[in-house]
Amino acid sequence: MSRAMTPDADTALQASCETPRPACHETGSDSDDLIELLFFAYRDFVGDPDRILAQYGFGRAHHRVLHFVDRYPGLTIAELLDILRITKQSLNRVLKDLIDQGYVEQQTGTSDRRQRLLFCTPSGRALTADLTRVQVRRIVRALDAPSVDDEAESGREARAASAQDFLLAMIEPAERAAIRRLMARRTTGRA
Repeated sequence: MSRAMTPDADTALQASCETPRPACHETGSDSDDLIELLFFAYRDFVGDPDRILAQYGFGRAHHRVLHFVDRYPGLTIAELLDILRITKQSLNRVLKDLIDQGYVEQQTGTSDRRQRLLFCTPSGRALTADLTRVQVRRIVRALDAPSVDDEAESGREARAASAQDFLLAMIEPAERAAIRRLMARRTTGRA
Protein backbone atom coordinates (compact mmCIF):
# COMPACT_ATOMS: atom_id res chain seq x y z
CA MET A 1 0.00 0.00 0.00
CA SER A 2 1.88 3.00 -1.31
CA ARG A 3 0.71 6.50 -0.58
CA ALA A 4 2.42 9.83 -0.90
CA MET A 5 3.39 11.40 2.39
CA THR A 6 3.25 15.12 2.96
CA PRO A 7 6.08 16.71 4.94
CA ASP A 8 3.64 17.14 7.86
CA ALA A 9 2.52 13.50 7.72
CA ASP A 10 6.13 12.33 7.43
CA THR A 11 7.10 14.42 10.48
CA ALA A 12 4.10 13.10 12.44
CA LEU A 13 4.98 9.50 11.54
CA GLN A 14 8.60 10.02 12.55
CA ALA A 15 7.53 11.65 15.83
CA SER A 16 5.14 8.77 16.59
CA CYS A 17 7.99 6.29 16.10
CA GLU A 18 10.22 8.28 18.44
CA THR A 19 7.54 8.76 21.10
CA PRO A 20 7.97 6.31 23.97
CA ARG A 21 5.29 3.64 24.28
CA PRO A 22 2.77 4.03 27.08
CA ALA A 23 3.68 1.98 30.13
CA CYS A 24 0.64 -0.32 29.77
CA HIS A 25 2.89 -3.35 29.48
CA GLU A 26 6.53 -4.24 29.73
CA THR A 27 8.27 -3.68 26.38
CA GLY A 28 10.16 -6.70 25.15
CA SER A 29 8.27 -9.06 27.41
CA ASP A 30 7.75 -12.71 26.56
CA SER A 31 4.14 -11.99 25.63
CA ASP A 32 5.23 -9.34 23.08
CA ASP A 33 7.51 -11.88 21.44
CA LEU A 34 4.79 -14.53 21.45
CA ILE A 35 2.32 -12.13 19.84
CA GLU A 36 4.74 -11.31 17.05
CA LEU A 37 5.73 -14.93 16.52
CA LEU A 38 2.07 -15.94 16.47
CA PHE A 39 1.41 -13.32 13.79
CA PHE A 40 4.22 -14.64 11.59
CA ALA A 41 3.41 -18.29 12.31
CA TYR A 42 -0.26 -17.72 11.45
CA ARG A 43 0.72 -15.93 8.25
CA ASP A 44 2.74 -18.91 7.10
CA PHE A 45 0.33 -21.53 8.50
CA VAL A 46 -2.54 -20.14 6.40
CA GLY A 47 -0.25 -19.19 3.51
CA ASP A 48 0.28 -22.83 2.54
CA PRO A 49 -3.43 -23.59 1.97
CA ASP A 50 -4.02 -20.07 0.57
CA ARG A 51 -1.83 -20.99 -2.42
CA ILE A 52 -3.89 -24.12 -3.05
CA LEU A 53 -7.20 -22.30 -2.56
CA ALA A 54 -6.19 -19.56 -5.01
CA GLN A 55 -6.05 -22.17 -7.77
CA TYR A 56 -9.79 -22.72 -7.23
CA GLY A 57 -10.70 -19.07 -6.80
CA PHE A 58 -11.35 -19.69 -3.09
CA GLY A 59 -10.15 -17.92 0.04
CA ARG A 60 -9.79 -18.52 3.77
CA ALA A 61 -13.53 -18.42 4.44
CA HIS A 62 -13.96 -21.30 1.99
CA HIS A 63 -11.21 -23.18 3.83
CA ARG A 64 -12.89 -22.76 7.19
CA VAL A 65 -16.25 -23.96 5.85
CA LEU A 66 -14.66 -26.97 4.14
CA HIS A 67 -12.70 -27.81 7.30
CA PHE A 68 -15.72 -27.98 9.58
CA VAL A 69 -18.17 -29.48 7.09
CA ASP A 70 -15.64 -32.23 6.33
CA ARG A 71 -15.02 -33.00 10.00
CA TYR A 72 -18.69 -32.82 11.02
CA PRO A 73 -20.80 -34.30 8.21
CA GLY A 74 -24.43 -33.23 8.54
CA LEU A 75 -23.51 -29.96 10.26
CA THR A 76 -26.42 -27.52 10.16
CA ILE A 77 -26.16 -23.97 8.86
CA ALA A 78 -26.94 -22.71 12.38
CA GLU A 79 -24.16 -24.82 13.89
CA LEU A 80 -21.68 -23.63 11.27
CA LEU A 81 -22.65 -19.99 11.87
CA ASP A 82 -22.05 -20.53 15.58
CA ILE A 83 -18.65 -22.14 14.99
CA LEU A 84 -17.40 -19.54 12.49
CA ARG A 85 -19.05 -16.51 14.11
CA ILE A 86 -19.75 -14.89 10.77
CA THR A 87 -22.91 -13.39 9.32
CA LYS A 88 -25.46 -15.47 7.46
CA GLN A 89 -24.80 -13.30 4.41
CA SER A 90 -21.06 -14.07 4.47
CA LEU A 91 -21.69 -17.78 4.92
CA ASN A 92 -24.27 -17.87 2.13
CA ARG A 93 -21.81 -16.33 -0.34
CA VAL A 94 -19.10 -18.87 0.52
CA LEU A 95 -21.53 -21.81 0.60
CA LYS A 96 -22.95 -20.81 -2.80
CA ASP A 97 -19.43 -20.96 -4.27
CA LEU A 98 -18.70 -24.35 -2.71
CA ILE A 99 -22.08 -25.84 -3.67
CA ASP A 100 -22.07 -24.44 -7.23
CA GLN A 101 -18.59 -25.86 -7.84
CA GLY A 102 -19.43 -29.26 -6.37
CA TYR A 103 -17.39 -29.26 -3.14
CA VAL A 104 -20.29 -29.16 -0.65
CA GLU A 105 -23.84 -30.41 -0.87
CA GLN A 106 -26.81 -29.64 1.32
CA GLN A 107 -29.60 -31.96 2.25
CA THR A 108 -32.91 -31.28 3.94
CA GLY A 109 -33.08 -32.35 7.57
CA THR A 110 -35.01 -35.54 8.27
CA SER A 111 -36.70 -34.42 11.49
CA ASP A 112 -36.94 -30.70 10.57
CA ARG A 113 -37.42 -30.01 6.88
CA ARG A 114 -36.33 -26.38 7.42
CA GLN A 115 -32.83 -27.53 8.37
CA ARG A 116 -30.12 -27.65 5.75
CA LEU A 117 -27.48 -30.27 6.53
CA LEU A 118 -24.06 -29.82 4.98
CA PHE A 119 -21.80 -32.54 3.59
CA CYS A 120 -18.55 -32.49 1.63
CA THR A 121 -18.69 -34.18 -1.74
CA PRO A 122 -15.82 -36.50 -2.72
CA SER A 123 -14.19 -33.45 -4.40
CA GLY A 124 -14.67 -31.43 -1.22
CA ARG A 125 -13.11 -34.17 0.90
CA ALA A 126 -10.13 -34.41 -1.47
CA LEU A 127 -9.57 -30.64 -1.42
CA THR A 128 -9.88 -30.54 2.38
CA ALA A 129 -7.36 -33.39 2.65
CA ASP A 130 -4.90 -31.44 0.48
CA LEU A 131 -5.33 -28.32 2.62
CA THR A 132 -4.93 -30.29 5.85
CA ARG A 133 -1.88 -32.15 4.53
CA VAL A 134 0.15 -28.96 4.02
CA GLN A 135 -0.80 -27.65 7.46
CA VAL A 136 0.00 -30.94 9.19
CA ARG A 137 3.37 -30.98 7.42
CA ARG A 138 4.16 -27.52 8.85
CA ILE A 139 3.06 -28.51 12.37
CA VAL A 140 5.08 -31.73 12.32
CA ARG A 141 8.14 -29.84 11.08
CA ALA A 142 7.69 -27.28 13.85
CA LEU A 143 7.29 -29.94 16.54
CA ASP A 144 10.37 -31.78 15.30
CA ALA A 145 12.51 -28.62 15.11
CA PRO A 146 15.36 -28.33 17.64
CA SER A 147 15.07 -25.68 20.32
CA VAL A 148 16.61 -22.30 19.50
CA ASP A 149 17.82 -21.92 23.08
CA ASP A 150 18.90 -25.15 24.75
CA GLU A 151 19.69 -23.32 28.00
CA ALA A 152 16.19 -21.98 28.71
CA GLU A 153 15.33 -21.39 32.36
CA SER A 154 12.64 -23.41 34.11
CA GLY A 155 9.03 -22.45 34.79
CA ARG A 156 7.18 -19.79 32.86
CA GLU A 157 10.30 -18.69 30.95
CA ALA A 158 10.85 -22.25 29.73
CA ARG A 159 7.23 -22.55 28.60
CA ALA A 160 7.49 -19.18 26.80
CA ALA A 161 10.74 -20.24 25.16
CA SER A 162 9.11 -23.49 24.11
CA ALA A 163 6.12 -21.64 22.62
CA GLN A 164 8.45 -19.19 20.87
CA ASP A 165 10.50 -22.06 19.45
CA PHE A 166 7.32 -23.74 18.22
CA LEU A 167 5.92 -20.58 16.59
CA LEU A 168 9.28 -19.68 15.10
CA ALA A 169 9.54 -23.20 13.71
CA MET A 170 6.15 -22.74 12.00
CA ILE A 171 7.48 -19.76 10.05
CA GLU A 172 9.10 -20.36 6.68
CA PRO A 173 12.75 -21.31 7.36
CA ALA A 174 14.07 -18.74 4.88
CA GLU A 175 12.27 -15.95 6.75
CA ARG A 176 13.20 -16.80 10.34
CA ALA A 177 16.45 -14.80 10.44
CA ALA A 178 14.70 -11.68 9.10
CA ILE A 179 11.94 -12.06 11.68
CA ARG A 180 14.50 -12.48 14.48
CA ARG A 181 16.23 -9.30 13.27
CA LEU A 182 12.92 -7.45 13.17
CA MET A 183 12.06 -8.56 16.70
CA ALA A 184 15.57 -7.63 17.91
CA ARG A 185 15.01 -4.11 16.55
CA ARG A 186 11.89 -3.77 18.69
CA THR A 187 13.54 -5.09 21.85
CA THR A 188 16.61 -2.86 21.47
CA GLY A 189 14.43 0.22 20.86
CA ARG A 190 15.58 0.90 17.29
CA ALA A 191 12.94 2.24 14.91
